[in-house]
Amino acid sequence: MASDVLVFFVPADDTSDVIESVCAVGAGKVGDYVECAFIAPGIGQFRPVGDADPAIGEVGGLTRVEENRVEIMFPRDIRDRVLTALMEAHPYEEPVFHIIRND
Repeated sequence: MASDVLVFFVPADDTSDVIESVCAVGAGKVGDYVECAFIAPGIGQFRPVGDADPAIGEVGGLTRVEENRVEIMFPRDIRDRVLTALMEAHPYEEPVFHIIRND
């Protein structure tokens, strides 16, 4: 079965909840292991503009947040479920993520 890697950035305090949500729909399984993820800390930066409704910070203000980069594998055929779980659990209005195709 083909699998891909979801990479996303999330505030450090919310990392466990978001990982738990995407794992609950089938991500993070590698052989006989579940809830597998790679987590690396860093600083995220953004400036909300226009009609933004930021969970952190204020419109017009530059915000820096301690975030984690999370990488987690998932079977390609559950992509829609994984992305829905990410969007529902993530605290940001517009989460930053990308998918690496693993052929």
